[in-house]
Amino acid sequence: MQKVDIAVVDYGMGNLRSVSKAVEHVAAGKSVVITSDAAVIQRATHVIFPGQGAMPDCMRELDARNLRSAIIDAAKNKPFLGICIGMQLLFEHSEEGDTVGLGLLKGQVKRFAEKLTDENGSKLKVPHMGWNRVYQTQPHVLWNNIEDATRFYHVHSYYVVPQDSALTVGESEYPNRFTTAIAYGNIFATQFHVEKSAAAGLQLLNNFVNWKP
Repeated sequence: MQKVDIAVVDYGMGNLRSVSKAVEHVAAGKSVVITSDAAVIQRATHVIFPGQGAMPDCMRELDARNLRSAIIDAAKNKPFLGICIGMQLLFEHSEEGDTVGLGLLKGQVKRFAEKLTDENGSKLKVPHMGWNRVYQTQPHVLWNNIEDATRFYHVHSYYVVPQDSALTVGESEYPNRFTTAIAYGNIFATQFHVEKSAAAGLQLLNNFVNWKP
């Protein structure tokens, strides 16, 4: 039976290749597998759920591939990294398509307001796209060797609003503060795209693949 250290979940969406390549870069000597096989996910010691696209499509594909139970089990029992949609689906409900999430964490996924302006009154576009500072609101091992207010790459129109603010470990601004990283037990998840965030993203992935919560 093939050894699996890190499983990157393939549910038909997400930057699978770029995520796996970034993980391979920092996970020397560890096996990294892109998989849509629930049994492989269950064998893996670490699981990464990457995300790109729309929440309704994500949940539909998850069920079509019979991966819901495997993802819930992984998020409850082993180091789990959710990226973008991979963070949003952990919560109860998303305004995107009026979609029910996995409900592992209490909270909602909200859309940015239609008319956003910066401090100078200039219009801000939705989706929010680009490099934004991430302010570490709580210490966490996955922040090791990453300076506070480091820039990470974001592409999103929706953001999570946890019911319990203690879940938030990182915030960004557009133009108001919003949650861009959460942590709970063995779960760490980010709104920003770790795999597109250059050296800081690689450092976070390195911290994750060596994480033993």
